[in-house]
Amino acid sequence: MNDQLTLAIAGCTGRMGQALIASANANHAVKITAGSVRPGTPQHAAGLYITSDPAILAQKADAAIDFTTPEATLALAREIAKTGGILVIGTTGFSDGQQKKLNECAESARIVQSGNFSLGVNILESLVKRTAELLGEGYDIEISEMHHKHKKDAPSGTALMLGRAAAKGRKVSLDDKKVMERGGEREKGDIGFAVLRGGDVVGIHNVMFAGNGELITLSHQGFSRTIFATGAIAAALWAREKKPGMYSMQDVIGL
Repeated sequence: MNDQLTLAIAGCTGRMGQALIASANANHAVKITAGSVRPGTPQHAAGLYITSDPAILAQKADAAIDFTTPEATLALAREIAKTGGILVIGTTGFSDGQQKKLNECAESARIVQSGNFSLGVNILESLVKRTAELLGEGYDIEISEMHHKHKKDAPSGTALMLGRAAAKGRKVSLDDKKVMERGGEREKGDIGFAVLRGGDVVGIHNVMFAGNGELITLSHQGFSRTIFATGAIAAALWAREKKPGMYSMQDVIGL
């Protein structure tokens, strides 16, 4: 298939939206045809059809990419489920109920959802799983993350993604083992999280395996939102030939 994949960018005037537009404009395999903004926001973006209506956005392109808010993403997912289109979701912070509704949308839409679309972070996820599997509970796991001061959800979707990888490596449930606030002595098998916010940091994630006499740290630092935009566009192109379902970036890169 040689035709360009048409893209709609949700939140096209935001920081991530602008990174997606720049990356798409540099990729000859895709063409941006539309974007969305919040209701009441000035509807202007150079050369794009702009709307605040998710139903219209879903009809304007082969695929949509959304890094906005859980409520807005879910509204768009419902509309894309009606068309059987493609939705790439980089939004984080979904409640269990919202995630369940997204999974239902994937029964008729092609959805690629990830806490992080960076190639490096997805390789890190695999390394964390394998390391947790090899080391077992003899090593304590602590996950730290830092993002810019405007980020709302905490821990980040990426930190939770890495936590799930560690839990999977140990064959336990993250919900049973995660510790969000530290107080008192550490329990064996805990997976701890620490959150930092400040400045314009794009993303720093560290997974530490602390044993007696040594510390192993697996780390990733993101310096530009371009790494997420490039991965999200690759995911949209990958989903073009797929059947309806819920996919991850791990599926896209074959890990």
